[in-house]
Amino acid sequence: MLRRHFHDLPFEARQVIADKAGPVLTARTAAGGMNSGIAAFIDTPNGPVFVKGIPTDHPQAPAQRREAAIAPHLPRACPRLYWHIETAGWDLLGYEVLQGRHADYTPGSANLPLAVAAVQELQEISAPGDIAIKSAEQRWAAYAPPGTADLFSGDTLLHTDLAPHNVLVNDRAHIIDWAWPTRGAAWIDPAVLILRLLEAGHCLASADSIARQLPSWRSAPVRAVQAFAAANAAAWAEIARQDSAPWKAAMARHAADFHTHVRTNRRQGRARGVTDHGG
Repeated sequence: MLRRHFHDLPFEARQVIADKAGPVLTARTAAGGMNSGIAAFIDTPNGPVFVKGIPTDHPQAPAQRREAAIAPHLPRACPRLYWHIETAGWDLLGYEVLQGRHADYTPGSANLPLAVAAVQELQEISAPGDIAIKSAEQRWAAYAPPGTADLFSGDTLLHTDLAPHNVLVNDRAHIIDWAWPTRGAAWIDPAVLILRLLEAGHCLASADSIARQLPSWRSAPVRAVQAFAAANAAAWAEIARQDSAPWKAAMARHAADFHTHVRTNRRQGRARGVTDHGG
């Protein structure tokens, strides 16, 4: 998506933001992420605010509205949503600014225990029933082996995109950017995290060992995990076919390797250390 600067917003939109946040003294466009038309840090007499926005007629606008709806249900470690407004053809969110840096997932990083702790905190949150978010079985149904998508069902609120740029770290880790909230089995987020650990340079054994610090991953049914690994591999393969970006091709390879790992590494009824509950 074309990234615009804060001052490219219509005057009416900038005025409504000033009414909410206070007079805008300075505005700096964020460097990372391309899913928002506007992503800027503004300074006001009342303090800093992170503003992200998208045209109301853009196909991704419903995803941003879901992000706003889910915000009150998130753990306190996530940035607080101050306001959500639609004006002058723009859907705009105003967030608390968290001081920190994007997480480092490389082997040996001191950020890894913090990231695991943040995921564990999230694992304790149930998906709200009054918000129209997709279920895991819906999201991966087209990619899952026949008859297995229901194995992904559950009541946990999932983030599903635990890339390092979606985790800010200071004295703890904060999970940001909730464009894809999903209702499903708690072990799905640890599975998603494993792929990002592989991307950061971990071997499969190391990535799995980190994920096994999360109880949901240790107790995940083998058949369900194998089905999800197959679905994720198929999804990333499709993404890589549609877009030749090198990082997407690399993620497709990691997803395929992970699928092979969970399919073949079994020991006394266990695959990658997870217990088969017969699912």
